[in-house]
Amino acid sequence: MIFLIAIASYLIGSISFAVVVSHAMGLADPRSYGSGNPGATNVLRTGNKKAAILTLIGDAFKGWLPAWLVVNYSAHFGLDLAAQNTAIALSAIAVFLGHLYPIFFKFQGGKGVATAAGVLLGIHPVLSVATLLTWLIIAFFFRYSSLAALVAAVFAPFFHVFLFGPSRISLAVLAMSLLLIWRHRANISKLLAGNESRIGEKKTAAE
Repeated sequence: MIFLIAIASYLIGSISFAVVVSHAMGLADPRSYGSGNPGATNVLRTGNKKAAILTLIGDAFKGWLPAWLVVNYSAHFGLDLAAQNTAIALSAIAVFLGHLYPIFFKFQGGKGVATAAGVLLGIHPVLSVATLLTWLIIAFFFRYSSLAALVAAVFAPFFHVFLFGPSRISLAVLAMSLLLIWRHRANISKLLAGNESRIGEKKTAAE
């Protein structure tokens, strides 16, 4: 059962809404401009806010759905508490990996910010709100989506441990945070060099 949950979560995560929405709305493939990242922030560089919002919602929803289903319904399949925590943790990691390395799009995925936010919401709304507020504060004052994501990623595991105590789910949140930081390594270099793109900038040719 837990193995099937992980596989299903990965396949759901592999739906790249940045590519799907852009194609449906007649926009360029988000992997061909700006940062080359198929995510809401890069889609916003086209100037099409509707496409960016739909991408954001879609990526967050696909992260939320598996986590929420496992949290609320795994007990109905006879899983004890330990097995439930394992299922939640594996589902979270699987859907996140699906977004980063989608099987439907040649394993070329996004950086996982919206999907991670959706996963945290599925695990518990309070955890999601705490992490989202961290992202919003940094994004508002510094206008760097990547910096906001990195700071939120650092704090998310601590929020989970503080709110619910250490568990396998805490380890899953930590793993997602480390993967998210790894996926932002190019952004870290740009931030240090002072040439990272700010939120809302128009698209440029992909490097």
